[in-house]
Amino acid sequence: MRLVFAGTPAVAIPSLDALASSSHELVAVLTRPDAPAGRGRTVVASPVKERALERGLDVLTPTRPGDPHFQDRLRELAPDACPVVAYGALIPSSALSIPTHGWINLHFSLLPAWRGAAPVQHAIMAGDEVTGATTFLIEEGLDTGPTFGLMTEAIRPDDTSGELLVRLAESGAGLLVATLDALEAGDLSAVPQSREGVSMAPKISVQDARIRWGTPALAIDRHIRGCTPAPGAWTTFRGERLKIYPVMPGPAAAVGGGEVEVSSSPVAPGELAVSRRAVDVGTGSAAVRLGLVQPNGKKPMAAPDWARGVRIEPGERFADA
Repeated sequence: MRLVFAGTPAVAIPSLDALASSSHELVAVLTRPDAPAGRGRTVVASPVKERALERGLDVLTPTRPGDPHFQDRLRELAPDACPVVAYGALIPSSALSIPTHGWINLHFSLLPAWRGAAPVQHAIMAGDEVTGATTFLIEEGLDTGPTFGLMTEAIRPDDTSGELLVRLAESGAGLLVATLDALEAGDLSAVPQSREGVSMAPKISVQDARIRWGTPALAIDRHIRGCTPAPGAWTTFRGERLKIYPVMPGPAAAVGGGEVEVSSSPVAPGELAVSRRAVDVGTGSAAVRLGLVQPNGKKPMAAPDWARGVRIEPGERFADA
């Protein structure tokens, strides 16, 4: 089939590579326009655009997919299908009808669970043990279209959203190619999504990522892992923001093949218990042990090194309890 692939971030690259290496004809790539990024706000191309140019592919970067000039170009390309992975913009009905087989989205959840922009983050934060990926036909609703296929992936106890997303991107690329193969062969029909089990996964804002130390340790552990690497879980100390990387929840945590005890003494939510080699924080249940932390404007560092640098006083605490 003739394909126009739509995607923007690095998580879409495995699918782009898989499609380019498949039996299908990848005639163009659609991605978001170049945009400012980083501290210097330098204008950069999307990861998908960079990979597409490396492969010598035609790249389309309309401001919005409803642009008439873009849609005219899409008609000229005459795609049989438009596979999509994290493109980042809604496709209007006027564009949805152009490819013969429609726009086929690879979504990183087991639909109808976790419809929306952040399915992997929400799955971890909710404590799900299994997630996966689903291919479905895009329609005007938010991730509501009929599905073609799915694959499952176990969520490991120490998974961050970044680590889990990498695995899903790799295995999901195979699912996307298999879906297109079956559509071309006429062996696959879309199945309406169940009305049961629907859950939403809206984008997680920086404010959403703030840690509430009064919640139980297990919930805090999931919250931090779900927000790692983006948008990054954080708290405040002495009025300054401090980024918190995954923690070790009590009462014991594996370190270097052995176990170390997290503080079992009563520690108030948000209160810091500092020893020579560790920094524990009170929660709404058991204390947790900090791993890496990152003060504003600095690189990540081990929590004990940070604690020595700021000279934490007995009884000091994070402000977000």
